[in-house]
Amino acid sequence: MTPPFDKVPRHVALIMDGNGRWAQERGLSRIEGHKEGAQSVRAVLRAAAQAGVEFITVYAFSTENWKRPPQEIDGLMKLLVSSLEAYEQELHENRIRLRVMGQFERLPLPVRMRLQKTIDATAHYADHTFIIALSYGSRTEIANAAKQLAEKVVAGEMRIKDIDEQAVANHLYLPDIPDPELMIRTSGELRLSNFMLWQLSYCEFHITDTYWPDFREEQFFQALEAFNGRNRRYGGVNQK
Repeated sequence: MTPPFDKVPRHVALIMDGNGRWAQERGLSRIEGHKEGAQSVRAVLRAAAQAGVEFITVYAFSTENWKRPPQEIDGLMKLLVSSLEAYEQELHENRIRLRVMGQFERLPLPVRMRLQKTIDATAHYADHTFIIALSYGSRTEIANAAKQLAEKVVAGEMRIKDIDEQAVANHLYLPDIPDPELMIRTSGELRLSNFMLWQLSYCEFHITDTYWPDFREEQFFQALEAFNGRNRRYGGVNQK
């Protein structure tokens, strides 16, 4: 049962950390930790839909993750495909649209094809949106936005004085998606890891020691409860 909340963040971003440590502590392979973590994604999506959260973004694979052993990368890509195949029916049942944020073209062709199939099949849903950050790095995203703006200036399509915060935001990967209001990071790490640096400027953070494979509906609702206790001032003062 979903607890009552006075306010629900429209967009929640998640840094899913701790799969490897969870597996290591149980004498399992890292890929087994990732498999259990995939079940946490399903649980969080269900909980988010129940609570009325419109957008969920998960940091699934960073640009830095390409440095991992090829065997682990291959396992992660295969897990992504199998998870999509297993979960697509639930996406339809809950009217959840799938989007991808990152260097889509860098992903293996079978992964791109499977993702695009689900993206196309769910594109008409408007109730909830599930965003997977894949081959994503925020510095690269911002640098690409700067390049696009520079190209427009050189081409005479815009003036330098017209470049403001909104202009930059309009050239990020998914400019139509609202900024997250709550960012959850598991496993107790206190860093952003090159994740949505621009979009998280005014976001509330919730850090939990729970490893991602153990993060389920209960832990998600606890994060929403903590969000309800925050006073979001955006640089202003408390309103009495």
